[in-house]
Formats: sequence, structure tokens, C-alpha cells
Amino acid sequence: MTTTVGHAHPALAPTTLGGLALRNRYAVAPMTRVSAAPDGTPTGEMADYYAEFARGGFGLVISEGTYPDTAASQGYLNQPGLARDEHVAGWRVVTAGVRAAGGRMIAQLMHAGAISQGNPHQGHTVGPSAVQPRGEMMPAYGGSGPWSVPRELTVAEIDGIVDGFAAAARRAREAGFDGVEVHAANGYLLDQFLTDYTNRRTDSYGGPVDGRIRLTARVVTAVAEAVPELVTGVRLSQTKVNDFTYRWPGGRDDAEVIFAAVAEAGADYLHIASEGRNWLETAKLADGGTITALARQVTGLPVIANGGMHDLAQAREVLAGEHADVLSIGHGALANPDLPARVAAAEPLAEFDRAMVSPTVTVANTRRWRESRQA
Repeated sequence: MTTTVGHAHPALAPTTLGGLALRNRYAVAPMTRVSAAPDGTPTGEMADYYAEFARGGFGLVISEGTYPDTAASQGYLNQPGLARDEHVAGWRVVTAGVRAAGGRMIAQLMHAGAISQGNPHQGHTVGPSAVQPRGEMMPAYGGSGPWSVPRELTVAEIDGIVDGFAAAARRAREAGFDGVEVHAANGYLLDQFLTDYTNRRTDSYGGPVDGRIRLTARVVTAVAEAVPELVTGVRLSQTKVNDFTYRWPGGRDDAEVIFAAVAEAGADYLHIASEGRNWLETAKLADGGTITALARQVTGLPVIANGGMHDLAQAREVLAGEHADVLSIGHGALANPDLPARVAAAEPLAEFDRAMVSPTVTVANTRRWRESRQA
């Protein structure tokens, strides 16, 4: 990877995201850390973890996927929530720390749906259709074995899920977040509705792509209307935590329908995820263009690109080539919580070591890894 660059790297330039002023174009990608209290309340350790990124110069911090209700949305044990007053109080400490260090923070709201592997509120999973998810549960997040077959959601339950997202968005505002990102990517519930092989519905939420994107669009509208003073974003992806090879079957045509639908629904920005893959691997279209550039062209909205954006040469290409407006970084941020400061000073970047998130992806394990290197 490229590790040094001059002071004029375009990622260091300020920008705006749906009216939210950012000091640079570097964002911390949402990364599940399963480090909340058992009831979903963020901890002081989490507050230190998030504030460190802001102190290191990141203009934007996006929270890990946060469950919006106490029904079927929670995906992992010790995942944080925004479903109760205690959650709001815990997140308020986190957002205050990020803001005090000069950063801005967005809450990502996530309903796990059929790929929930740790939910104390319900003993069953739900999905668009009774289709068993591909692959197996993830040991790094406390799961093992095959996924169970979800129960198909009723239309009334879908309405309740939409209301749950809106209520959680209002709690995000109370907790001091600057925006809300609707997680419709990576194989979770909203993406399960969008994916053709997990959505076999014959009602208005199934069938062609304009039906399969309907629930995501409804959620985006509900969130935008619930908190009009906050930025509303939506995260989309083709790949998933349990399927790295999936692509939207209609290619560019599907992408155009999807992007137009979420923009019309009220999104202020789009975040295109790569699920651990390099941006080029998942963004390239058959005609040579990129899906992130297409999102910008179709919607006229700012786009966040994800996947290997710690590579400074690639980051420069993405911004200079107008493929995206902001860069979200996961593994590279874990290895370099001060990455923007290092780039500004032309200092080398550290390589990500998978031991940082082993055997489980907790904040405590990452901290212990760093302490062992400093000893």
C-alpha cells in the first residue's frame, strides 16, 4: 500500500455532507465492535475508542451498526442500541467526546433481520421470506453454525419496523448525533429485501427491483421526516457479510433504480460499502465506470466510497476522478486512528494486523493488542 504523500492530498480538503460541514474527507467506517453493555448501552471504553479517531483528525465518525428496537433488530450480543433511554444517555457521552475533538458523528441504524446471531429480545429471526441465509454465523462476532430459517414478515410488522427506525432516529438526535445513516447494505434486513434470492415476496415489497427497494425507501423517508434537522444517509452494497460475490442482477439498470429511489425518498448522501473488499473490486461496472460515480451522476448527492481507502494513491484517484466525495476507512483506521494527522504530516501508515480483532472484534481486544506492542 502507498504510505506517504504530500501535504496537498485531496482527502485533507474540507467538504460538506448534506449540509454537515466536515474538516476533511476522511470518515471512520461503521465497524461492529460488540463492546456495549449487555443491555445495549454504550460504555466509557466505547467513548474513548470513538473519540480517539476524532483526536486523530477524522472529520467524520460513523457509528457501528446500532439496533433500533427491542424486537427482532439486534444482530449481535453486546451490540449497542438506540431503543431505550439508557442507550441515549450512553451515546451522549460518546458524541460529546467526538465533538470536543473537532469531529462529527453519525449514528448508523441497523436491523439484522435473518442474519441475527445474538438477540436476547426474541428467539427467532425475521426476513422478507422464509429463506435460510447463505454461509454460517461469524465466530468473531460470537456466532457458530448455520443460520436459522427466518419467519416471513407480515405487512403490519414491516410498518412497525419503519416506525422503529424513525423512533431510533429521534433518539439519535437526543443523543447528540449529527446525522443518521440507514444501513441497507451487507446482507442485513433492508438488503435482504433488495436481494433477489432472499426476497421471494409477491406483494409490493417483492418482485422487480423497484419493489425490492421499497422498504429501504420507506425507512429513509421516515428517518428524514423524523429528524429533518439532521443529515440522513443510506448505506448500500452489493456484497454481504455472508456472500462476497453477489452483484445486483440488473447491473447498471438496477443501480440506477436503487439510487434514484433512495434519493427521492430523502437521502442526503449515499454510502457505498465494499464489505472488506477493495473498492475497485466491487465498484467496477461492465462498461468500465464505477458504481460510486454512477450514484453521484444519478442522484447529484455526495457519495462516500469504502474499501481500501487507506491506500493514498487509490484515495487520490477516487476523489480526483470524481468517483466519490468522502472516503470511509475501516481496517486502516483501526491500525491508524490518527490517519488524517499522519497523512497531513507525510508520515508512514501502519499495516492492519488481524490480531487486533482476534479472537473477537471487541474494543478491549484492540486495546490489548496495542498495549502489547507498546510494552
